Amino acid sequence: MDMATPQIAVLRQNIHGLSADDYASALRDRLPEADIAVAQTPADERDLLESVPIATGFSLGEEQIERATNLDLFACVYAGVGHLPLETFESQEIAVTNASGVHGPNIAEYVIGAILSHVRRFKQAWRQQQRGSWQSFPARELNGSTVTVVGLGAIGTSVVDRLEPFGVDILGVRYTPEKGGPTDEVFGFDEIHDALAQTDYLVLACPLTDETRELIDSDALLTLPTDAVLVNIARGGVVDTDALVSALQSNRIGGATLDVTDPEPLPGDHPLWDFENVSITPHNAGHTPDYYERTAEILAGNVERYRNGNTEFENRVV
Repeated sequence: MDMATPQIAVLRQNIHGLSADDYASALRDRLPEADIAVAQTPADERDLLESVPIATGFSLGEEQIERATNLDLFACVYAGVGHLPLETFESQEIAVTNASGVHGPNIAEYVIGAILSHVRRFKQAWRQQQRGSWQSFPARELNGSTVTVVGLGAIGTSVVDRLEPFGVDILGVRYTPEKGGPTDEVFGFDEIHDALAQTDYLVLACPLTDETRELIDSDALLTLPTDAVLVNIARGGVVDTDALVSALQSNRIGGATLDVTDPEPLPGDHPLWDFENVSITPHNAGHTPDYYERTAEILAGNVERYRNGNTEFENRVV
């Protein structure tokens, strides 16, 4: 394969409701000389994976990897790679990169919107609008409140950056508090209750791991002030769903905005749908057209490295 013009296969999975063709277009804008093919059928995928050195998409199965005898790099379009058979990639000497960082701006905007919606009680305004009721109601200000961000990776840091102009105190919680962070204080997971006790708005932006699974359980919810608001853009499993429902039913929490749930998709008869102080979106906080633009930017840079024989790819995980 000519290293000057590597072939790239865009696999046929649609990501975040955006088509593979949109992704390919973003790549062609950055790599006009590259031969980029979009797989339209399973047969296309099989043929392309047997010949191309670079493929990009959501996932590859073990059988696909074993048949991809010319593949040198798989660029996953998700930040998380827990669904990939990484050991198989490694055994086949195929590098894997992820899309870490691409979600920062779009998800951070979602978080700011969610918090402001609770602060200014936009759902109450909407309900009154549906009734044609012109009636004043009390709201709050974000200024002077305390926001706790759990997880200070690319997304958490983007949230912190966008919170700073609002005049809030920002607390961070992370696995390695000794690293510090962009917040006013940083706590470890073993100190999370110290942060929760001060929290007006709790933002979850951490990965789901053994340590973070049900991190926000009944005990954590009890520590939160009763008017605190939870915003979860991490993974549904970071929150004990039954404990959250119980806290909402007993008015032990002020409200929640959930872009992720456990289970997911959330069944239509689940009690979380019924709370007036809960907003739910179907795991689409990161669904904006710029998602592919940022993903393409990472891959274009890695293609340049590949051309030059450099395997120190950005966001390399294998």
